[in-house]
Amino acid sequence: MTRQRIPDEILSAAHARSQARADRDWARADELRAEIEAAGWKVVDRGTDFALTPIAALDVEDGGRTRYGSAKSVPSLLDAPSTGAATVVLLATDWPDDLARALAGIGAHAPDGTSVVVVGDAPTEAQAQALTALEESAASTPPLEVVWTGTRLGHGEALDIGLRRSTGEVVIVADTSIEATGDLVTPLVRALDDPSVAVAGAFGIVSDDLRKFRDAPAGDVDAIEGYVQAFRRADYRDRGPFDARFRFYRNLDIWWSLVLRDEGEGSPPRRAVAVPIPAIRHEHRGWTSLPDEERDRLSKRNSYRIIDRFGSRRDLLVSR
Repeated sequence: MTRQRIPDEILSAAHARSQARADRDWARADELRAEIEAAGWKVVDRGTDFALTPIAALDVEDGGRTRYGSAKSVPSLLDAPSTGAATVVLLATDWPDDLARALAGIGAHAPDGTSVVVVGDAPTEAQAQALTALEESAASTPPLEVVWTGTRLGHGEALDIGLRRSTGEVVIVADTSIEATGDLVTPLVRALDDPSVAVAGAFGIVSDDLRKFRDAPAGDVDAIEGYVQAFRRADYRDRGPFDARFRFYRNLDIWWSLVLRDEGEGSPPRRAVAVPIPAIRHEHRGWTSLPDEERDRLSKRNSYRIIDRFGSRRDLLVSR
C-alpha cells in the first residue's frame, strides 16, 4: 500500500502542538491543529504521542488514468482566461442511461463555445464503462472531458472538481435528470449578461424565513435549484469552493445561491433569476433511490448549514 510522505512543516507543527499540550497551552494547541487540518492532515492524539493521516484519499494511477482522491489535487484551470461562453458540469455516479440522455440533449442543441466536464465520482461499473466509452470516442461535440475520483467524494466536492476544470465564462451545473430539448445554454448566459444577476436557472424557489422554500414562477427568486444552475466562473473562483460537507445534493443549491447573492449585510444583494429553458425534467434518481427517512435525514442535516450561515439574513429574501 502506498504511504504518503508527511511534509516536514506538518511534522514540525504536530511536534509543536504536542509540546503545547504538555505545557497545557490549549489555545496554541488548537491553533496548530487548525493549521495542520487546513494543510490536509488529521492529527490523532495517542497519549503523549500522536499520529498523522491525510484527510483526503490518495490519488491513484489506474491504467494511465488518474483517479483523484480530493478536489484539491485536481489541476485547476480557474486562473486561466475563459475560453468559450459556457461549460456544462455533470456528475456521473450510478445511472449511465440518465447521463447518456443528458449528454445527447446537450450535444444536439448546445451552441458553439460550449464545453462539457463530466465528473465520474467513483462510479458504478456500468457507469464507468459508459465514461470509458466517452473518453475513447474519436471526437465529441461539444468538447468533453471526463475526470475520475478514486473514492466517492460526495456532491459538493465532486462539483468542485468540475468547476476546477471549467473554462467557459459561465458555468452551468446540470443534473442528469435534465434533458435539453433545445438550446438551454444561451438564455442562461444572456441572463448573466446583467451584472446585477448572480445566479440563473430554470427552477426558482422563494421563502418567507430561509427555512422552508416553495416553487416560484420565472423572474426574481431567492434561490435557483440545482437541476440547472448557472453562474459566472469568476464568481466561483472568488466565492468558492462548495462546502464539501454537502455530500448529499439536497440544499447545496440554496446555500450556493445565497453565497453568490450575498454582498454583505447593509448592501443590496445580487439577484437570482429563474429563466425558462427548453428542457424536460425527468425522475431525480438521487432522491427516489433513497428511503424516505434517509433522504429526510440527509436533507435536514444540509438545511442546518443554510441556517447557520444565513438564518438571520432576511435581507436576502425577495419578499423583503
